[in-house]
Amino acid sequence: MNLLNVVIFLPLAGFLGLLFVPKDKPQLTRVLSLAIALVTFVASLGLIGPYWFASPQGFQFVTNVPWIGTPPIRYHVGLDGLSLWLVILSTFLTPICVLISWKHIDRRVKEFYAFLILLEFGLVGVFVALDLFLFYVFWEVSLVPMYFLIGIWGHDRRIYAAVKFFLYTMAGSVLMLAAIIYLYNRAGTFDYTAILAMISTGRLGFTWIEEMLLFLAFFVAFAIKVPLFPLHTWLPDAHVEAPTAGSVMLASVMLKMGCYGLIRFCIPLFPSAARANADWIVVLAIIGIIYGALVAMVQPNMKKLVAYSSVSHLGFVVLGVFSFTQQGMDGAVYQMLNHGISTGALFMLVGMLYERRHSLEIEAYGGVSTPAPWLSTVFLITTLASIGLPALNNFVGEFLVLQGAAVANFTWAACAAIGVILSAVYMLWLYQRTFFGRASDDLTHHMFDLKGREWVALLPMLAMMVWMGCFSQSFLPPISAQNVKILEQSKVGVDFRVQHGGESVVVAKETVHVR
Repeated sequence: MNLLNVVIFLPLAGFLGLLFVPKDKPQLTRVLSLAIALVTFVASLGLIGPYWFASPQGFQFVTNVPWIGTPPIRYHVGLDGLSLWLVILSTFLTPICVLISWKHIDRRVKEFYAFLILLEFGLVGVFVALDLFLFYVFWEVSLVPMYFLIGIWGHDRRIYAAVKFFLYTMAGSVLMLAAIIYLYNRAGTFDYTAILAMISTGRLGFTWIEEMLLFLAFFVAFAIKVPLFPLHTWLPDAHVEAPTAGSVMLASVMLKMGCYGLIRFCIPLFPSAARANADWIVVLAIIGIIYGALVAMVQPNMKKLVAYSSVSHLGFVVLGVFSFTQQGMDGAVYQMLNHGISTGALFMLVGMLYERRHSLEIEAYGGVSTPAPWLSTVFLITTLASIGLPALNNFVGEFLVLQGAAVANFTWAACAAIGVILSAVYMLWLYQRTFFGRASDDLTHHMFDLKGREWVALLPMLAMMVWMGCFSQSFLPPISAQNVKILEQSKVGVDFRVQHGGESVVVAKETVHVR
């Protein structure tokens, strides 16, 4: 069993182990959950090894063994530059989510932490599965624990939010499953790498209608998960009603499943259809960027404001992907990671405010900086990271996306840049209304500053915001190498730059004409 399998199955073993912990020992459950999450994170750091000094070709830590005989479904997993940091993001955030739930979750403690660890298992599996059926299994496995996290430990309208989340995701999943079955009937295998090889060598081809329908089936499933406008309406409800840990994992990792699927499956498997549909997809992404920002500006609820900011920020990811430039795709993947850190930290901080004040309404606050100066300082840094201040993480991703979009179509970049300005408006206005002004006596009575456990959870997030903003080359080389390969596989006919021997070389691919 290689290291990747250890990282995948440690959370599953932890989930099964937690089921045997007595219900009357909640503290033991918390300690064991934290230990499982930390061990998984430490193990996942070993996955960086092959990428530390080089950008290896192909998938690493591959396991490819039979799972089900008929139809031939295999346990095929592997890691590349696209999935590496998403796996580590998942394992990095899980112990933090355990910490921030330490005091807040006081009922059904065992079940809560078991579902949280099971969610990690599903998320890691999604990012490393190289068999389409296995990918679908992990996709659905991740849906179940999040449904229960929202439905059991959420707020007043938790059942409505959980059912809406489940129905939206399942609707897209059914389309994707139909497309996977059709691909199997044509290719005779569920193996992603084998299907890709067949397409690239011409042994497997589709008519224009077939490719378009297959692309749209995958695309709708992933667009719902991103979520892309106008398929985003489930997200604000899910975020508002979810417990803090659920909001963090949903925003930081689960939404990236859709973005990952667009890059991993939609573009390499159906390049002509992806290219043909790029214009209207980019229009939807830009609408989402501006619409999400405008709606965030008028939200009275802090969680709903941050949720709509996610719609806006993830519009940049879709824009970068469908710009079909290396800068755009590099920025898209990097922005996925940035959003996971900065928006995850925002949801953590909003959750900490809720634990003190028991309200998510912005008007219930004001003057928080007086009784809680350190909390206000950390919130300010996170706010500046979210709006893309240089030297903090979001700036790098947004800049690369806009640069790639400008290469493809300058009008796209100009329109999307409006979202950057609007993000500063709604985030700074939120900060002003929450932390400045005169604090009421009632608020001062409930509000206290950050405590030790909260500092332990927040400091790694702050460190990552600075590290990713100042030293992006710690993360970008594996991403860039894989994106070059995806662009080559997709043969989309755009010039892109490849780093070779320390020099930047322009590579042009022959255009694939739409059939």
